[in-house]
Amino acid sequence: MDMPKPTAAFVGAVLLVLAAFAPFAARGAAAAEMPILVPITGPLALEGTSQQNGALLALKEAPPGVELKGTVSDTDTTPEVAVNALERAAASGRPIAVVASIFGPQILAMLPLAERYRLPLLTISGTAKVTELGNAYVFRFFPADTLVKWAQARYAVEELGKRRPALIYQTTAYGQSGEAVLLPALKTLGAPLVFEEGIDLAVKDMLPVLTRAKAARPDVLLLQLHAGPTALLVREAARMGLGLPIVAGSAMHQPSTAALVEPAELKGVCAETGSSPVSAESPQIKTWLAHYRAAFGGDPDAYALAQYDGVEMVEQAIAQGARTPAEVRDYLASKSYAGLATTYRSDGRGNMAHAAEIVCYDGKTRIPTVIKHYDRLDAAP
Repeated sequence: MDMPKPTAAFVGAVLLVLAAFAPFAARGAAAAEMPILVPITGPLALEGTSQQNGALLALKEAPPGVELKGTVSDTDTTPEVAVNALERAAASGRPIAVVASIFGPQILAMLPLAERYRLPLLTISGTAKVTELGNAYVFRFFPADTLVKWAQARYAVEELGKRRPALIYQTTAYGQSGEAVLLPALKTLGAPLVFEEGIDLAVKDMLPVLTRAKAARPDVLLLQLHAGPTALLVREAARMGLGLPIVAGSAMHQPSTAALVEPAELKGVCAETGSSPVSAESPQIKTWLAHYRAAFGGDPDAYALAQYDGVEMVEQAIAQGARTPAEVRDYLASKSYAGLATTYRSDGRGNMAHAAEIVCYDGKTRIPTVIKHYDRLDAAP
């Protein structure tokens, strides 16, 4: 029996239906997206660029069969810009997770949107409050201030034998977060602060605050500053002949921060960090270091490595069958991942990293040496 030929009207109707559903078909076939929303201009440009580069390298080195697209949006340093960037990313309907700003005020402003859109946020912000608000969609791949500040305090007191610490911190969420941990930690360790002062990001002349700190007769100086101010203060301390050991926050370990300081000015300076890839203690880190240098023409820091590991964990989730933001969230919340810097596993609040290092400079090179490892500092006294 011959089938009737389709009429022109029927063909036209079918084409109209196919055209109507074409966008949905294309959407289903498109690669999942992981927007990268980080500060790459402004005062946090050094930290944000490291975060961006780590994420981009992980996307480039995705495992076979995993297709994940990342587009970078500059969040500068205002919460409003970060929130708007996340709104735009969520509106596309394609993100499976988001690389979210290292800057405390920005990631804190993004948290309610992550909950509303049920989008996992991957961050390396150290600001303690990020994982203390009960948000089930945030995952921190850099050790929190509640962890690394204990490493900073313990190294100054237990390893250097100091009992009269001074602290200079940034009047940002990051700086205040560190101060809030260091103050009681040092008291617990029997070495209460003899001086503390917060300084604004805009401060460029570090001589006045260092002069006031020196007048308190401390035996060690602790810093909780962003990259640019850290470099300015370390340089000024050397010029004025401060003569105190400095144990800085993680910004100091960055090669981009050390590049702003002469090697001789770094003598006696140490820093807490999650890792130090330029110190390259393992063959795996050495290989990754070579890949990073080839891709970006510079040296990576712990921020880049932590963000790389975070994106790699999402890619592992996809390789093992995660296809939606909810499935990625559940994977991050329940599984462990052996990354390059450490083994990551959520503590139930989204803190994924649980170890820290102290690195120190010898005054001859800008490459620090890993001096001390601290594991499971979550259990600090």
